[in-house]
Amino acid sequence: MTWLIPVNIDAGAQATFGEFVRDLDGRLADPNTDRSVLAREILAEAMYGRTYEALVADAPLAALNLDSRNVTFEAEYYMATDQEKFAQVKPLLWLWKSLDLTPIGQNPVLGIAVRRVLAGHIFRRVGADFKCWQNVEFSVGYNMEVGDNVVVHRNVLLDDIGGIELHDDASISDYVNIYSHTHSVLDGPDVTLKKTVVGRGARITYHSTILAGAVVSDDAMLATHALLRDDIPPHGIAMGVPARTSRFKVRPGMDVEVDSRIYPHDEGRKANPQFPQPTPGQTRLPDERDAPITPGRVVKQG
Repeated sequence: MTWLIPVNIDAGAQATFGEFVRDLDGRLADPNTDRSVLAREILAEAMYGRTYEALVADAPLAALNLDSRNVTFEAEYYMATDQEKFAQVKPLLWLWKSLDLTPIGQNPVLGIAVRRVLAGHIFRRVGADFKCWQNVEFSVGYNMEVGDNVVVHRNVLLDDIGGIELHDDASISDYVNIYSHTHSVLDGPDVTLKKTVVGRGARITYHSTILAGAVVSDDAMLATHALLRDDIPPHGIAMGVPARTSRFKVRPGMDVEVDSRIYPHDEGRKANPQFPQPTPGQTRLPDERDAPITPGRVVKQG
């Protein structure tokens, strides 16, 4: 069931777009394709209407920044990044990110199809009919596991350095942030990776945030602007900061595969060898030590 209606464009334009998408998929499937060269060729045409070689001749600064070998990603500075895997997907992530700033990326009829092809060569797994809108960011891309009929809307951050699962029919709304790594509050370099899971048919709504290791069960919902630190049970609706499950959908019986009460949770992996042990509790609740200081009051430290 959908509330969307079909939209048609000029048949000739659709044929041209389809040919481009098929050619892109075929070239990426060829192990002999140099992905960096392919990406820079496409970007030169999409952004400047010229070949890369022609652009180098009289606009070298513009040309050099189209080649992913001349740029860096934040993930390349992380100890937790598998540099070999990232090298394989980096040109495609750069192509994805850059095309989103062009008419190709802003045109759903072509942009979504191009992203679907790129996802098939970047993600660990991607199912049928993946629909991703523009300006979605990934940490590394290769730790994404995506089921069938998943929708990711505009301006979403998917921090998949520790792994993200988006199960069938999940919907991620605009400006959502999903994380899979945490930092110690006392030592920023003490990083723990934890896979984050969004179950079948779950809806993560506008401007909400999921922290690392959370499991959102099948048919659950995270409300707008909520901050999820824990889990949401099947059919639950979590609201607030921090989010708490305060309502449940009135839903006829349905099979549940991702149930946060029994679904395997990632125990966490340390990302920095300087901090190999599990991070202990490092915070406390407020007490009298934190009250406003008045003349004559003795404050005990420690």
